[in-house]
Amino acid sequence: MAMRRPVRGAGNCANKHDAPAGKTRTGGDPVSGKWDDWIVAALLGTARREVPDVTPGPWGLLDAAAEEVLRRRAGLTPATGAPLPGPAPADPRPPTPREAAHRLATLLADRPRTVGAARRAAAPDLTELLPQWLTAANAHGYAPPPELLPDLLDAARSRTDLRPAVLGYAGPRARWLAGLNPRWRFVLRAAPGPGSSLPSVDDPQAVARVWREGLFAERAALLDTVRGHDPAAARALLRSTWDAERAEDRLMFLDAFRAGLAPADEPFLEVALADRSRNVRATAADLLAALPGSALAARMAQRAAACVVPSPAPASASEGGPAGIVVTAPRTCDPDMERDGVLARPPAGRGERSWWLGQLVEAAPLATWPGRLGVPDARAVLALPAAEGWRDDLHAAWCRAAVRQGDADWARGLLGAPAAPGAGGPGAVSLAERAKLLAVLGDGERADWVAGFIATHGLSEAFQLLGGCAVPWSRPLGRAVVDALNIARDAGSYPWSFSGVMGLAERCLDPAEGERLTGLTATPDESEDAAPGAGGYWAESFQRLLGTLELRAVMLAELSPDAP
Repeated sequence: MAMRRPVRGAGNCANKHDAPAGKTRTGGDPVSGKWDDWIVAALLGTARREVPDVTPGPWGLLDAAAEEVLRRRAGLTPATGAPLPGPAPADPRPPTPREAAHRLATLLADRPRTVGAARRAAAPDLTELLPQWLTAANAHGYAPPPELLPDLLDAARSRTDLRPAVLGYAGPRARWLAGLNPRWRFVLRAAPGPGSSLPSVDDPQAVARVWREGLFAERAALLDTVRGHDPAAARALLRSTWDAERAEDRLMFLDAFRAGLAPADEPFLEVALADRSRNVRATAADLLAALPGSALAARMAQRAAACVVPSPAPASASEGGPAGIVVTAPRTCDPDMERDGVLARPPAGRGERSWWLGQLVEAAPLATWPGRLGVPDARAVLALPAAEGWRDDLHAAWCRAAVRQGDADWARGLLGAPAAPGAGGPGAVSLAERAKLLAVLGDGERADWVAGFIATHGLSEAFQLLGGCAVPWSRPLGRAVVDALNIARDAGSYPWSFSGVMGLAERCLDPAEGERLTGLTATPDESEDAAPGAGGYWAESFQRLLGTLELRAVMLAELSPDAP
């Protein structure tokens, strides 16, 4: 093997790898020194560099190198064994019933189907049933099969919507596994599940130690626990380290005040209004505005009332009371308004004055307005006309205030009757606002309103409203949905126009309603006005819906403690 010309850059490589002949760089293995010499000879050429301990011939150097590589691979010294992990913590909950555990394995193993579209239309999507299975299992308080824990954590890793339910079901062993596999690191950032070893709230020294030394998830869970037991102690705990916390942690800790928010929280929240983080200040202002008796709410009410005044009724009017509302929007956003949470810069396309007015009205207690405008209640306020086109701005702000303050009377007035023309009340300017207002109402009232809405207006705008209804849907709501789907089928529309509602029905319709679907699974006779093939597609869609409801019924039966 003779190399006539040196390789470009060989000098640098030679300097890097060269070593005096006969010496080793490792100090213990003479072959390692030969290897360095062989590298230099290969770079410079065997004609210019003598190759020690190599059989003469054109392939001697390559043969020797190949032999050395094999020797190194075969002669690796075993690494020192790592210490075994400690045992997994015990899970005191009862085990998941055998058939239900088998069902869980099937749900976790399901993958998107690769068969034809017709088969997909008729087959239930098992991955969409997993959240419901987990919710039911958590309601029964079962412990998971240990062999399925890795698959559960992998599912939660890829689907963030599953994480709360998965971590609640996985229990204390999820954190133990997460410490052994960096793929599941998200578990360590989440709140501890059932069985986690938080200290007793009656042990102040242990509480203080975990608060100082624990992971964020442990500290957040500890703050929630202490707050549920003694809100004053929770505030003192948070105040002790508030100035040293990171901005994102202060924000998360402050958000815990939403549960059980009370007037006693006001002094601490007033301190947070001066926080160096804008997000923390905004959250503190939002919480204070949700306390109608807070000083911030009073300040906002005073500012808003100066902008929104009643217009006097004409002298010829037979009854007293205002003729309407006159609005004078703020002309500036002063530092005091900004400190109380008013954002000075409006979003693109929004005027400054209307932006400031909306924030003031939103933060003012709703009880301010009947007395201020001289009318008896919320419905009378909403019926008043507003001059110069301010009506929509006022009603949109009152929508946000009703949601923030949880005022059901104002929510009902803003929603209006479900059968009203235009599908909304005086303040419902969008589906998103109606969905938020409905969340203020109780489950039964909300379901009845949506059922009435569907009966009058159909399903074209109902998807977002249905998503906020309690599962399983009440009987009136479920029947309204099935009747509307049947009407759409008879009208000859294609079913994929209602695929979103169909998907919700698979997850939310009461399985007992499956009996009403049996007659809809047959292919109907198509009228001349129907879309070609629509009847067959509807039959497949109803078959899939019925099959999913039957599967959900079996799932719930398997999870019952009395299941065989």
